[in-house]
Formats: sequence, structure tokens, C-alpha cells
Amino acid sequence: MSMQLGADDFVQKPFHFEVLIAKIQATLRRVYNYNTERAELRTWRGAAVEYVKGTVTNEAGSIELTKNEMFILKVLVERKNGIVTREEIIRSLWDNEHFVSDNTLTVNVNRLRKKLEQIGLGSYIETRVGQGYMATEEAQPYG
Repeated sequence: MSMQLGADDFVQKPFHFEVLIAKIQATLRRVYNYNTERAELRTWRGAAVEYVKGTVTNEAGSIELTKNEMFILKVLVERKNGIVTREEIIRSLWDNEHFVSDNTLTVNVNRLRKKLEQIGLGSYIETRVGQGYMATEEAQPYG
């Protein structure tokens, strides 16, 4: 009923505090046009990462990523050589109005790695067990 009366969103009880915060942030971005790209193009390991187009291109070729894969790569590249926790990645995807569960995150990271392998960058996404993920500047085995 609240949606029919003009509400932007609602939270059903009981709820997780993180979900409430993410919904408030998403609403504020929509209202104040806060969601602007800081940069449409980044370079990482000699590859051009185009956030808006959802592509990664280097001398070995070009790959297209899904929205979730691109958001994950964006978070990792913007904090390269720093560990990004799984919770931070999930929260970042919620902030961008894309729900990702813990298991879905694992699947998306694995798919992202496989796509990056096609252009020689798969080994640059490192898993830190119990900590999160990291986009490295040097090849590391992952697992």
C-alpha cells in the first residue's frame, strides 16, 4: 500500500541494519543524483578498464563483464594492493542497487577470474582466506 501511495521503498520487519543503511544511501543517491562515476576509465596491469562500457582491454584482447563482475572489479581496482573484505564488496553492490549474497559473490569472483584469464589477468585477483580479495600488481596463485 505504501508503494501505491508514492513511497520510494520500504523495509519489512525484522530487518538487518546494513540493509536499511544501504536502502537509505540508494534513495539519497537517486534524489540528489549522487551516483556519478569518478572516472569512466582506469588502467590496471596495462589493461584499460572501462566501467561504463563494462569492458577490460589489453594487448591480448578484450572481454565484456556483467554489471556485477564490473562492480566487483571496480571495487578491487580502486583499492589495488589492498585487501577488500567480502562484506565491503557486498555492501558496495547493495549501494549500487544490485543484491549479491555471499555465495553469489563467490560465483561472480570465479567467473570474473575466468574471463580475466582470457586476456592474461586471471591470476591478479588474489583470495586472502578469512580476509577478502585483492587486485594485485604482481601475479599470485589464487585458490
